[in-house]
Amino acid sequence: MPKMTFINPDGSEKVVDAANGLSVLEIAHKNDIDLEGACEGSLACSTCHVVVDEEWFDKLNEASEEEEDMLDLAFGLQQTSRLGCQIIMSDDLDGLTVHVPAETRNIG
Repeated sequence: MPKMTFINPDGSEKVVDAANGLSVLEIAHKNDIDLEGACEGSLACSTCHVVVDEEWFDKLNEASEEEEDMLDLAFGLQQTSRLGCQIIMSDDLDGLTVHVPAETRNIG
């Protein structure tokens, strides 16, 4: 099973099993990672905003226009920001590392 790493706002890391077909948001919730996801993955908020490590960013599918619109509302937006509900785990992403921002903004 693929694994992924969450880096918390305090710098601590948590490596978890990441089943294929699950979103980063779902994986976070299954592993008690503090990633909100107020809209439950329906692409209606930006509270599952994560910052993807640069080495992984280009391996992800491109963000949709809807995701880009929601990312515009995210607090602390970075060049490699994505919504966790839109990153679906696969064997190709084994080792994926994402940073969980310290704050979120829920404007929906």
